[in-house]
Amino acid sequence: MNLVVLGATGSIGASTLDVAARHPERYRVFALTAHGSADQLARLCRRHRPRYAVLSSAAENAELRRAFAEFGTELVFGAGALEALAAHGETDAVMAGIVGAAGLASTLAAVRAGKRVLLANKEALVMAGPLVMRAARESGAQLLPVDSEHNAVFQCFSDAKAVRKVVLTASGGPFRAAALDSLKSVTPEQACAHPNWVMGRKISVDSATMMNKGLEVIEASFLFGLPPEKIEVLIHPQSIVHSLVEYADGSVIAQLSNPDMRVPIAHALAYPERIDSGVAPLDLAAARNLSFERPDFARFPCLGLAYDALARGGTAPAVLNAANEVAVEAFLAGRLAFTGIAGVIAETLMAVPPSAADNLEQIMEADARARSQADQRVLALAA
Repeated sequence: MNLVVLGATGSIGASTLDVAARHPERYRVFALTAHGSADQLARLCRRHRPRYAVLSSAAENAELRRAFAEFGTELVFGAGALEALAAHGETDAVMAGIVGAAGLASTLAAVRAGKRVLLANKEALVMAGPLVMRAARESGAQLLPVDSEHNAVFQCFSDAKAVRKVVLTASGGPFRAAALDSLKSVTPEQACAHPNWVMGRKISVDSATMMNKGLEVIEASFLFGLPPEKIEVLIHPQSIVHSLVEYADGSVIAQLSNPDMRVPIAHALAYPERIDSGVAPLDLAAARNLSFERPDFARFPCLGLAYDALARGGTAPAVLNAANEVAVEAFLAGRLAFTGIAGVIAETLMAVPPSAADNLEQIMEADARARSQADQRVLALAA
């Protein structure tokens, strides 16, 4: 199987390459991509020897081309190259691991080309769920969720008509039990110190605000064809139970594993077979207690905003995502308080009413308007 890893230098990319390297008889790394980290990408190419590599934010550079050619890798440049390789005739599977709205176009290109798409980029469905799902039906693409929660639901999902509800679990992040008045002074370093998972800075902040779980609620709605009222979120600090599906007869089926992204990645890579992921077996006796609690929407207002955007429909989820990306970037840069993130998102949702989301142009127009509004709000708060 020829594998393209979009976002190879991130944590999802690293886990994907680790799993693939354990099964060289099954997977060939066909292409690796990075935004602008030429040195990191070169190290990966030296090890995995892909045919192609992409630097999506870099301009043509003959010297870099020659350096990558030493590994037998053809280096290409620009965002368009991501889409071209995702849809390449020799590509079999695409790990959609680019974070945020930047991953939408390449993910959609892979779906339209009928590839096996390992979907780690939740924003593609948040922004363009109906469009992506329609493209998958038309092309015959196989969408396999890689988010640990959605992959867990996928493993537990058997009879859609009998599903009473889906429960997505959340760790609660680093501030689950912190005093509410202390959240105003949270630093980026504190917000990025996730108790269970090793993730990038943006997704770590999303976990701390629980916007990450809100985005996952939207993603689950499109992936599994469920209305918002059939998707519940529970805080589960141990991150052992990744999701549960409750059926009409009262049965509840859950997927459990150690918190390591190689588990869902290995499942999606090999589906419907099972392969070794390199993750240690789960020791329930050592885990001892598994606890669950309902999220406090006053502590985690971003979760409520995501449910609201899903209910409003159209471009509202794309506006939510864009405003969140702007607000989180401002927080990480020290220009916005942690507690200001939800306010920027709420005001942007009010300022940019939802419209039809029938094509990529409409979605990207809404994304641009939302980013402009969110930027203005951040500037106003800083003044």
